[in-house]
Amino acid sequence: MTARLQGTVNVLVPTGALGAGVREVDVAAGLAAGAHVIACDAGSTDSGPAYLATGKPKYSRDAVKADLAILMRAQAQAGIPLLIGSCGTSGCDLALDWTRDIALEIAQEHGLQPRIALLYSEQQPDVMKAKALAGHVTPLAPMVGNAAEVFGQCDHIVALMGPEPYVAALEAGADIVLGGRTTDTAVLAAVPLMRGAGAGQSWHAGKIAECGGLCSLNPRDGGVMVRIGKDAFEVEPLSADNRCTPRTVAAHMLYENSDPFELTEPGGVLDVTQARYEAVDGRVVRVTGSVFAPRPYTMKLEGACSGAFQTIMLVGIEDRAVLAEMDRFTRQMHHHLVKRVHDTMGARAGTFDISLRPYGWNAVSGLPREAGATAPAEVGLLFVATAASQELATQIAKTCNPMFFHMPLERDQPLPSYAFPFSPAEIERGAVYEFMLNHVVHVDRPDELVRTVFLDAKEVQHA
Repeated sequence: MTARLQGTVNVLVPTGALGAGVREVDVAAGLAAGAHVIACDAGSTDSGPAYLATGKPKYSRDAVKADLAILMRAQAQAGIPLLIGSCGTSGCDLALDWTRDIALEIAQEHGLQPRIALLYSEQQPDVMKAKALAGHVTPLAPMVGNAAEVFGQCDHIVALMGPEPYVAALEAGADIVLGGRTTDTAVLAAVPLMRGAGAGQSWHAGKIAECGGLCSLNPRDGGVMVRIGKDAFEVEPLSADNRCTPRTVAAHMLYENSDPFELTEPGGVLDVTQARYEAVDGRVVRVTGSVFAPRPYTMKLEGACSGAFQTIMLVGIEDRAVLAEMDRFTRQMHHHLVKRVHDTMGARAGTFDISLRPYGWNAVSGLPREAGATAPAEVGLLFVATAASQELATQIAKTCNPMFFHMPLERDQPLPSYAFPFSPAEIERGAVYEFMLNHVVHVDRPDELVRTVFLDAKEVQHA
């Protein structure tokens, strides 16, 4: 067995996302094992632009409150900092305030009096436009242009923070830091960097542990602890029944990263080309060789807006003749549905789109099936009408309804009836949301676009 690292900064990462589940027994194990900070992420763009455009969170209030209550009690018990990044999924101001209110409620219910720092990273469109026109906004592939004309179209814009605002809040006396949109790694790297751990080691450990137990053999079996030193770091699961291996740890550099060896962060690039992963024992992995190369400071921008509206219908098909020629069936159905809308609604339909997505056939990939592929036993055909208003999208769906549920494979065949699960058949899905930005903004200081607000113990007590 290899001797363990000494003099490390220990980060307890209880979950990959606040609201996805925190186990009190795992947090207690992490505290007993010498955690110096509790840190985790709470946001992502994984589930699309709706959460940023609306400012509404992905996870339920009950789920977030249950997780946050465990972590706030642990923070108070251990007297160590608690950092949460990208609050409320999108990290916009509305989402951060939503999380703030939950934290204040928990503090009141449990008699806690932490000093809370709030880090706001939502940006005003006119400020971003001015920066773009001054040459301080750069597109990321595949985007082109500086987006000067786009900022005003966004419902919300956020700039992804690095670790520096978290460090500043802790140095100013915060017990709990609730952050707006932040890179997943930065919230975990903040305290190790603050306490003098190696930069490459801090950033790499943050990347590996960003999703909690996902870097272990049993991803749903609790979170992890990362122990970060000057020249190496270790990863170990919080659950005694779980294990990390060199393979599970190294593989996480592939997660949400186009390059498995480099990861761009606000103030530089993490380079793990020379990183080495070795088992310390049956549960713990040590990593050496991580390097962080400083670069001019940039913050990634995310912006989203609402646009058209959608109405959907679903039908189940077991007709063997149809399933044997699913591609031809959906092509001809699409042709007839579009024609029917034009013939029936005319110009009133405006600009619209009809999409047919056969789940069980190729709806996930969208790719043609290989020639001779075996037909499935059934397919769920999803109809999606997109139009300028909800009323128009629903009228298009209603106009298509007879053909969608009764279209035969051949014109001279009797009309079939497919299986539909809902009545009424049409379901109004609401607005369609879209990401508008994939750019970075160049800043002179890491805190230039961040607003920090403190809530002291007295404010918390009387919340």
